[in-house]
Amino acid sequence: MRAASGIISTSTSTAAILRERHGLAGIRVALPGVDPAPVASGSRPPHVIVVAAHLPNKDQLLTVEALALLKDLEWSAAMVGSDQADPAYAAEVRAAVASNGLDHRLRITGELLGDALERAWDAADLSLLVSRVEAFGMVVTESLARGIPVVVRQGTGAEEALGLAGLMNDGGGARLPGAAVPLVPGDRENPARLAGVLRRWLQDQAAKDEWRAAALAARDRLPGWDQTARTVLDAVEPGRATG
Repeated sequence: MRAASGIISTSTSTAAILRERHGLAGIRVALPGVDPAPVASGSRPPHVIVVAAHLPNKDQLLTVEALALLKDLEWSAAMVGSDQADPAYAAEVRAAVASNGLDHRLRITGELLGDALERAWDAADLSLLVSRVEAFGMVVTESLARGIPVVVRQGTGAEEALGLAGLMNDGGGARLPGAAVPLVPGDRENPARLAGVLRRWLQDQAAKDEWRAAALAARDRLPGWDQTARTVLDAVEPGRATG
């Protein structure tokens, strides 16, 4: 990387890591864009969606353990993503769903494309991305483009994606279209902490309405791919004419 004439990063958090680890300067950040999408219809009871390949870093097991603590409430969920990237981990996730008695409430769909994926998005009321590490988290902006609030792991690039579309409340503070939860890898309390956030969302209609309203408002604040392209072009062609 030191031999490169320039470096483009997909998030400010990744740029910070490159600066810290490698002493690099002059890194340009080109945040991923998102295509416009129709507003999700949602479901009754509330439906939670997890869109990610089944991989240890994506931590679907944490989500299963958290949902297992909410069996007294009404909800349904779907995990959408490849189960072939790490078949052993995918088998662990399926086993956890079965052992926690969630087969009838949490559906593992495998990878979906086209209309099937769009139907899965349309049914969602809340999106989860609790990866241990994320450079940015395009699932976050894909969710917000549909007016779906998101819960992410604090301290990852997904938090930047969530904050990108944050609004300001009347008191001047940030009003996020979802929540960033402090989830430390290896912490046995993590399922309960995540379950607590989900329980509040499921039971507190005012909080649910606020997250939804913020997610809908965020749709007009998300960067498009044209903005990403302009940032990249400005980095590779300094001083280029714009018009």
